[in-house]
Amino acid sequence: MLGHGAGGGITSPDLVGATKAAGSAGLSVALVEQPYRVAGRRSPAPAGQLDAAWAAVVSQLHEGLFSGLPVLTGGRSLGARVACRTAATTDSVAVICLAFPLHPPGRPEKSRLPELDAVKVPTLVVQGESDPFGTPPDSANRTLARIPGTHSLKSETTVAAAVSEWLASLGSDFFKSS
Repeated sequence: MLGHGAGGGITSPDLVGATKAAGSAGLSVALVEQPYRVAGRRSPAPAGQLDAAWAAVVSQLHEGLFSGLPVLTGGRSLGARVACRTAATTDSVAVICLAFPLHPPGRPEKSRLPELDAVKVPTLVVQGESDPFGTPPDSANRTLARIPGTHSLKSETTVAAAVSEWLASLGSDFFKSS
């Protein structure tokens, strides 16, 4: 299940690329539109409301359409932050972060690394080499794929390749045994 960024929707090139990569790996994908966007608002709700709405959608999909399947969550930018903050409560077996906003541009002291570090399952971060929001480091359970670009990650193909490679690295039985 993948969520969008604060200023965009589910048709962003990086989400399309990640969706195609997951589909090619035999995974089913749900692209989730945040309630504030469905209501026609442009500004995101506070983090607690975003997280609660995300957890509710993931729960409904896991109990319904995706019943019995392991859950991989993720998203781009704001959607990546939401997926990280809720990974444990949604029982996510892995997380994909596209353009994780490590800090506001020019404000490295406002690091959001603790949100990413809290994720205990395998995590992929696909980050533009020139992202003004910063680049998180690799860690024991986190893979960093740096690709050409900025925060917008406009290359559907490059994102798809990075996600495909990471999914393959997890092994063909990863989602069957999770």
